[in-house]
Order: sequence, then C-alpha cells, then structure tokens
Amino acid sequence: MSTVIKVEGLSKLYRLGEVGTGTLSHDLRRWWYRVRGKEDPYLKLGQVNDRTQRAENGELVWALRDITFEVKEGDVLGIIGRNGAGKSTLLKILSRITSPTEGVVKVKGRVASLLEVGTGFHPELTGRENIYMNGTIMGMRRAEIDRRLDEIVEFAGVAKYLDTPVKRYSSGMTVRLGFAVAAHLNAEILLVDEVLAVGDAEFQKKALGKMHEVSHDQGRTVLFVSHNMGAVEALCTTGMVLSNGCKIFEGDAKTAVARYLADKISLSSKITARRGKGDVIVTDVLICDENFSPIDVIPVGSTINVILKFVNKKPGKYYNIIPSVGIKNYFDAYVSNHHSRLVGKIYHELPEKGQFILTFKEIPLVPSTYYIHYALVENDEIQDMGMEYAELTVINGNFYSTGQTIPASHGMVMLKGDWDMCPVYE
Repeated sequence: MSTVIKVEGLSKLYRLGEVGTGTLSHDLRRWWYRVRGKEDPYLKLGQVNDRTQRAENGELVWALRDITFEVKEGDVLGIIGRNGAGKSTLLKILSRITSPTEGVVKVKGRVASLLEVGTGFHPELTGRENIYMNGTIMGMRRAEIDRRLDEIVEFAGVAKYLDTPVKRYSSGMTVRLGFAVAAHLNAEILLVDEVLAVGDAEFQKKALGKMHEVSHDQGRTVLFVSHNMGAVEALCTTGMVLSNGCKIFEGDAKTAVARYLADKISLSSKITARRGKGDVIVTDVLICDENFSPIDVIPVGSTINVILKFVNKKPGKYYNIIPSVGIKNYFDAYVSNHHSRLVGKIYHELPEKGQFILTFKEIPLVPSTYYIHYALVENDEIQDMGMEYAELTVINGNFYSTGQTIPASHGMVMLKGDWDMCPVYE
C-alpha cells in the first residue's frame, strides 16, 4: 500500500492570553525582527500543552510537539488521548484549516473532514445547497453529486429539511448531514473527530458501519478521533496515543488502547462543582475493585465498589438519606441509575465522617468509557449532587467464557443467556 499521509517533525505553537506585547514599541520591535527573518524577541519557548497549569498572560504552549508518523492507503488510524492532548489540532492541520508552526505535512488525495458541528457548512445555505457546495470544492461535477444526493439524504435522515437553511438545523441534524457528505462524496481520506458524540445511538451505529465500509470495502483511509475505546478497538487497524501534544505510542489499535489506559493516573474524582442543601456532602468518589483497591479500568464482568466519602455537618440529626449512583456513557445517555431505596435501605443516623458503598457484581457494560456521578437525596430534596464525574473504562473480558464479546455499537449491556435448538413436531 502506498503512503497517503506523511508527517515529519510536526509542531504547533499557540499563544495564550494577550496577543500583543503590551506596548507599541515592543510590537514595532517584533515586526522589525519578523521582516528581517529573525526570531521573535518576546517568545517564551519550551512549554508543552499541559492544561493543568494555569496560563500566564502571553504564555506560549505547544499544542503539538515533534509529531512524526505515516498512514498507508486503506488504514484506519485511531487517535486517542486525554482532552487537550492535541488530537483535534492534528486533524485541523491535516485538513489545512490551520498551518503548522514547524514540520512538514504531505497528503496524497482529497480530504473530507468532520471536525466540529457545522464545519464546512454555510449557515445561510440550505442543506441541498451545502451538499453541492462541498462536492464542488472536492472537484466533483454536478452530475456526480446528483447521483449521490439521494444516498446522502437518506443516510442523514434530513429529507424533510433538505431545502431549509442549515442555521435552523439542530446540532444532531448538522452532524448527521456533515458526516453523510464527508463519507459519500469522492474523497480518498476521511477525517472524523469526536463530534459524532452529538448523534443518537442509531446514528452512531450507522456512522461506525459506514467508516468500516469505506475503509475495508472501498480502500479509503480514515483517521478517527474518539474517547470511546470500544469503538477504536472495533474499527481501527492502527492507533496513536497523544499526551500533552507529544506522541507517546504508535502501533496496532488494541495495544494503543492498552497503553492509553495504562497511562491514565486519575483514580478518583475531584468534586469542584455541586449543588444541594449541603447538610451532608460527598468529599470524594472512588471506584474500587473487590479488594477495595482504586481502579479506573476493568474487564467486562468485573465486580466494582463505588465509594462515596461524605461529611455530615449536623451530627445527631435524624436523616432520611438515599444515596444514588448514576452511570452515563460517552454520549451522555444514562446506562443505569441505582439508589439505596431499590434495595430497601434509607439511612437515618450518620456519623460525622463516613462512606456509602455501592457494589456492582459482574458489571455487564460493553467495552467503552463511562462516567459515574452521585446524588444524596432526603425527602425529595437534594442534599448534595456532584456536577463532575469519576471516569470508568470497561475493556474486553471473558464475560461469556468463550472469549466472544460485542462492540459498543451493538448495544449498551451484555446480557447472559443460552441458546438451544430442538425439532418441532406437528
């Protein structure tokens, strides 16, 4: 297979805070250095893209730093990493939306991209007009677009609104149409960012299936950015892990996912936003294994303990506390919400400091990334509700004792069952 994307020593530098130097004389001096081809005298180089550090006024950060890789024709490359790792910046450079600060990028073939909601669409034009505009930009003739129009509209499910301006579309409709245009028009390379999370579950399944089709059946190249590790494993042939703008791994997709999960270090959530009456508040959320060791990665079918550490600000008060733990998937949809009243437990006398423990046995969630949140409710009044989540990643395991599993695109849970066959006598 020939190489269709070649990246060498790619770096991207952004300046945070004040754009100017602060004085006219310094701005003029910077301009004078620039026209003579000299380095900016006010640059502060060396920082990487670590969002845990507060940016000073005028600070420079490397969104990407010395990235080198190649992608072969027909490959499906999964690009994974934490928020702020540089994934979206990399796709924007490959799409020629922004230019690199350093390095060389060579792309062979036409590129179709879905990076952000509405990218590539003119809000005043109708859906039909935007389809033709995008096809024309890709060098397609009107007759070619005509032949694919019905297929695009059917895939996106926007036939009723095809002649409505895109500015009146919901975010989900915009993403569906954007993906349909990118996937069905003549482009050798498809770049897809995690904006697919905007779509509903049915569209997720269609989109993942289409990406599999265009890569395996049509031989087109796909670069896929996602936080859904199950989808990355199922769809991608190769994987690349980014961290703070640097490439830390490149190889097969399953190994890349394992490397990303191994490098995750946050084992408990820090609750910085909450609401409620506040007589009892949760101070920490821990996800632990059967031995109460903190974890954030489990094989499907594992037993976990979710621990809510709390402080009681009114010792001696007679409460009617019902703790609950909710699980949401990457698309912000509830997978489960479990509260103590379901098992007949309401807590009345609380110590000054304590913890609620919820045990999930043989958790049947399909491989993906999930988010745990909590609430403490008393007489239908919220005492405390965390507005941020602890993160849990479920990976493949021997749930059915056969080594078989199902991808995240085929459902939310794995139910145990058995099959049999017998003749029917009439």
